[in-house]
Amino acid sequence: MSRWDDWGWKSAPKRPPPEHGIKLKKAGSTWWGQAWLEALERVLGGDSGRLARGRTYARAGRTHDLVVGGSGVTAKVTGSRPRPYVISLKLGRFGEAVWEKALAGMAGQARYAAELLDGRMPQDIDVVFRAAGVSLFPQNREDLTTSCSCPDWGDPCKHVAATHYVLGEALDGDPFLLFELRGRTKAQVLEALRAARGGEAVRARRPAAQRAKAQEARARPEVVGVKPGKLTEVNYDQPRAPLPTMSFSFDAPVVPGAVLRQLGAPGSWGAKDLPGEVLAPHVRAAAEVARRIALQEPGGPVDDAGEEKTRRRSRKRGGR
Repeated sequence: MSRWDDWGWKSAPKRPPPEHGIKLKKAGSTWWGQAWLEALERVLGGDSGRLARGRTYARAGRTHDLVVGGSGVTAKVTGSRPRPYVISLKLGRFGEAVWEKALAGMAGQARYAAELLDGRMPQDIDVVFRAAGVSLFPQNREDLTTSCSCPDWGDPCKHVAATHYVLGEALDGDPFLLFELRGRTKAQVLEALRAARGGEAVRARRPAAQRAKAQEARARPEVVGVKPGKLTEVNYDQPRAPLPTMSFSFDAPVVPGAVLRQLGAPGSWGAKDLPGEVLAPHVRAAAEVARRIALQEPGGPVDDAGEEKTRRRSRKRGGR
């Protein structure tokens, strides 16, 4: 019996779920999806029965027409009325200063950039957001605004809860949706990370005209004139000025194979595993051999081969 029966009104039977409804399979299969569901239960509160009914609605495919964008989340949920209920969810959007600090923090850690460019959310990503004074996941009710066109005054109603569970499953597949709800699209985040990792300052969401002008300026470097002096046989191969001091580093990368992951798979790639997973061990082994050669360290494959050649020469000389 529903609360409408208590007032003498008979609740209408529920309409069947629409064919295009989104049937919840398993929300929270990733750590960030699970964090979203935990935030739902913590921030929205309410009785566990409403959340349970919301999960039932989500599993039955009653949620449909889900749209996630920078302005928030909209969806429809089919219930007992002829017209579906309209649901709206909004997270507080971060300001420009917050995003600049967060993006600078992400770009400062090579593994953050590598994992995000690989489509994965770093486990401790919220550290950089907390350093900027916020949290990526909602922490209080004021940070999360919900509405539903149903007459239920409960907060949350089962229709809002159902939408949250379906959104949690969507976040499992695309963690960048959480960034978009906070004010930055996937393209903006990745562009800012690539620019920062390339040595440029992080300037997210610059106007298109400003970005184009900056790119054009970089594409037209200043041409330095060169006036050759009088050459002779003696000074032909001598430098005209002292050469700059060169330094090299042979430290192993923080994230092996990060460049391969950034490049992704070519269109003709047909293997099950990505190129980064297949080639990374070979690249790592080749890099280790190159490092040993450069530092003249013993014990490497090349060094062993050299010792074997030396032993062969010694045996030949002894046999003469």
